[in-house]
Amino acid sequence: MEQYVCRRGQVRWQQWLWLSILLVGVPIAAVLLGVVDTSMADIVAVFTGKGSEEARSIILDIRLPRILTGALAGMQLALSGTILQRITANPLADPSIIGISQGASFAASLFLLLSVFVHHIGSGVLPALPLEWLPSIATLGGLLSALVIYLLALKHRVGPWHLTLCGVAVGALLQALAVGVMAAWGTTRMDVVLQWLTGTLYGRSWEHVRYLLPYTLVSLALLVLLRRPLQLLGLGHDISRSFGLCYRCYFPLLLLLAAVMAASAVGTVGPIVFVGLVVPHIARSMASNAPGIELVFSAALGMLMMVASDLAGRLIGQVEEIPVGVVTVIIGVPVLAYILRRPMRR
Repeated sequence: MEQYVCRRGQVRWQQWLWLSILLVGVPIAAVLLGVVDTSMADIVAVFTGKGSEEARSIILDIRLPRILTGALAGMQLALSGTILQRITANPLADPSIIGISQGASFAASLFLLLSVFVHHIGSGVLPALPLEWLPSIATLGGLLSALVIYLLALKHRVGPWHLTLCGVAVGALLQALAVGVMAAWGTTRMDVVLQWLTGTLYGRSWEHVRYLLPYTLVSLALLVLLRRPLQLLGLGHDISRSFGLCYRCYFPLLLLLAAVMAASAVGTVGPIVFVGLVVPHIARSMASNAPGIELVFSAALGMLMMVASDLAGRLIGQVEEIPVGVVTVIIGVPVLAYILRRPMRR
């Protein structure tokens, strides 16, 4: 028995070690590598105020905000997926199950259409709506779609499976409307919305980091406070009530937290697929189903998956980079196939 416990402790120690190495190494590699490679000497020079203007532009204005935006968005998507899989008792739940991705996509498409429409109707008198509003509009669209699905499920006591079915139905409708909006306006700004819909970190700046950071900090603080209710809700409705948990209070609260995290992430980087679905399963397996450690692993692995996928897309595509949303699909499909072959644990 002692040998078994020591071996499990050793594996856990090795997991923490490798995770720490990756959390340091992958972002550094993302700063160093790209169409124009930089060196560690360039990084040190830039942060000591002695770097060249080109190195400062590449590291501080382009790569660093892009990496931080991807890390924050990946963390939020992974934690949102973890929460949803717990409270819905559905191992295949992710942010799209409550319509967040589809609602954000529809809001973004509609916003870009109205921007072009208002600009053309005004004949230059009315300015086009600024693209800087896009993350906020998309976030609002994701939250509103989640609210609609919750209200529909409320008529059926807000059970996990009712929420899932309502999410699938409303999400499919919103996705169809988003495609319809794109088809209706022709080619104007089509490149912008298509780039956003594939999920991308291209052109992300410090403005996007400042937009996401408050959502991340507040959500993490709330998640720490709600860790025990989340654990009990994962045991099912009857068991959670037997422990004295108010199901009708904590279920919508955790659902709202998952919706805010996912909506703000999707609103910033677009509907990234598989991060919120695959990462929670990997984290759960690594954490041996320990809820607190599972959340830490989910956050760390979500960051790593986004930053590493973006780096791979930049290196493979070079100037014509592959969007991070495409890379996460390429990575996520085989991982999901492997997960489906194994017994799923909640």
